[in-house]
Amino acid sequence: MKITATRYHDISVGHTVLGHEGKCKNLHGHNYRVWFHCRPANNRFLDDVGRVLDFSVIKSKLCMWLEDNWDHKFLVYAKDPRVIVLVNLDPTVIVVPFNPTAENLAGHLLKIVCPAQLQGTQVEVVKVDIEETAKCHAAAEL
Repeated sequence: MKITATRYHDISVGHTVLGHEGKCKNLHGHNYRVWFHCRPANNRFLDDVGRVLDFSVIKSKLCMWLEDNWDHKFLVYAKDPRVIVLVNLDPTVIVVPFNPTAENLAGHLLKIVCPAQLQGTQVEVVKVDIEETAKCHAAAEL
């Protein structure tokens, strides 16, 4: 049996998608909903209370990372030719080493952010879903 604990967090983020053939090549933003699906790591079972991890810990370690690092920020790919102009215009612009598509955001959270934030908890994030609009979402899954 697999048991997961899932929590979501809503953030507002601006971005541009380098090389996009449509409107997403322009500067724009989304109200994202990010879902973190957590389970015990290393074949561990639930804790003594019967939880994967308390939901407040998921909030403090993962949701607050989103709040502190991406919410109400603009994400731009380091290889975007507009990066210097955008950073000079607004020093709070976040330069990322990947094109900030929903798929790449989910993958970055799953592979880089979540393991660092949950270090020492004996819990791993096995899936990150990012809802970009009510109709569209992307997921990265172990």
